Amino acid sequence: MPGFTVAIVGRPNVGKSTLFNRLLEQRKAIVDDFSGVTRDRQYGISEWNGKSFNVIDTGGFVANSEDVFEKEIRKQVQIALDEAHLLLFVVDAATGITLQDEEMADVLRRSTKPVLLVVNKVDNSGRALEATEFYSMGFEKIFFLSSISGSGTGEMLDEITTHIPDEDKLDYDKQEEGVPKFAIIGQPNAGKSTLLNALVGQERTIVSDIPGTTRDTIHTHYKLFGKEFILIDTAGLRKKKNVHEDLEFYSVIRAIRAMDEADICFIVVDAENGLTAQDVNIFSLAARKGKGIVMLVNKWDKVEKETNTARDFEKGLKEKIAPFSDVPVVFISAKEKTRIFQAMEKGIEVYENHKRKIPTSQLNDILLPEIERYQPPMSRGHAVKIKYVTQLPTHNPSFAFFANHPDAIKDPYRQFLENKLRSHFNFTGVPVRIFFRKK
Repeated sequence: MPGFTVAIVGRPNVGKSTLFNRLLEQRKAIVDDFSGVTRDRQYGISEWNGKSFNVIDTGGFVANSEDVFEKEIRKQVQIALDEAHLLLFVVDAATGITLQDEEMADVLRRSTKPVLLVVNKVDNSGRALEATEFYSMGFEKIFFLSSISGSGTGEMLDEITTHIPDEDKLDYDKQEEGVPKFAIIGQPNAGKSTLLNALVGQERTIVSDIPGTTRDTIHTHYKLFGKEFILIDTAGLRKKKNVHEDLEFYSVIRAIRAMDEADICFIVVDAENGLTAQDVNIFSLAARKGKGIVMLVNKWDKVEKETNTARDFEKGLKEKIAPFSDVPVVFISAKEKTRIFQAMEKGIEVYENHKRKIPTSQLNDILLPEIERYQPPMSRGHAVKIKYVTQLPTHNPSFAFFANHPDAIKDPYRQFLENKLRSHFNFTGVPVRIFFRKK
């Protein structure tokens, strides 16, 4: 289930982030390719036994609070309870049960959501013996493991996957099948709700200068250029007075939920702030999930402009999101309604690109001469030959290249093939996947 979300909760310094990184090792952490954003890694995708799920790390959300005990931790746990499908409650075998652990446990025990108690730092037989005290906390499912070494994580992952429904049991609205879904995502206060209101011509969401959060995504049926589609807004309904950490957590989970459901993601960037690390994280996750993407630079009316301001902004933006930079960028003002319909046109174009199927004969006629002109590097004295290419019958554009030594083809040549695919066929805004198979 692509929308299944697991949240890691626990008091500070029990090893939540280490466990988070361990879970993401199955599929590389989503921000690894981008410089300067690894500090902000808070969410990613994990895969186990053929099932994928979102992982949210609440570590750090209370790091800047002076009183991390009762109020803030309760708040953090409550958000996780509201938004995630399953919770990993991490405790520390080295320190034993603390008052903070008990406080958290009280909240979690009242939940109807599945809670797995994860006793971390069990890395020797002495700790294993001491850790038995955690049975007294009364949770049915307890896992003793070491996040650093990875021992014991397999059993926990096996249990997580038993809670993930099969693909055919997704809880999305079956009546909306076949209608393109466009999600408006981005950071709080980037202008997502203002954009939705400008498009539909009515106040569907509360808009203010205070960054807001919503309890439920808002689905709006919308018609434009004779086509019907659904806009999913992830911002606006409820204002949260307090801490930045709560807002960040809400916005992250909402963006991920909307992303899972959507075909195309409009990623709204605040022009005054520029592309931030969190924006890059959101972009990277959408790309990893194979979603079509349109970047909308909002509040462009507030930016002082010179001759090449837009060109330079777009160039800087694409450098930050490279290597996947074949993405439309539209400079809009949701408040002034500037270029918002151009943004929708781009979204429809990207949706068509996402659905594009190329006949096998056409692929081979065009790509095999390109491959002949620039062949893969030799491997251990053997010439690597690609003989055949076909598009796979998948939801996202994916291509299989059949070769005599598929394992010898490295990433630079994969990038070359992707560039050739993009230059001959229009896949703007769409992540393209390439696989090498044995001829």
